[in-house]
Amino acid sequence: MTTASWSIVLVLIAAFLGAFGAIFLKWASKDMHWNFKSLFNKNFIFGVFFYGISTVIFIIGLSAGELSVLYPLVATVYIWVALFSILLLKEKMNIYKWTSIIFIIIGIFFIGLGS
Repeated sequence: MTTASWSIVLVLIAAFLGAFGAIFLKWASKDMHWNFKSLFNKNFIFGVFFYGISTVIFIIGLSAGELSVLYPLVATVYIWVALFSILLLKEKMNIYKWTSIIFIIIGIFFIGLGS
């Protein structure tokens, strides 16, 4: 089985949206009190929404490709989360985090060569 280009694009979109889910859940965690009312926190709802949409898109993307090619693309979510954390959460990056992102990109590249 070969992996369709649109399938790769869908998995990358799913990873991008999943990163938004993580950011919204981080924002929600500031206001969580671990009670029923916390489930109606707007950031919590958006976080679950983005994770849900991401999952649906990911499943559709998996339908037209090899799991061994597509699943490693999910690692791009770490790249998006790092970038969004800098932009939206004002977090700082250090050389170890940047090096890790470079290794993720290299790993995805090599997996793509093997497809």
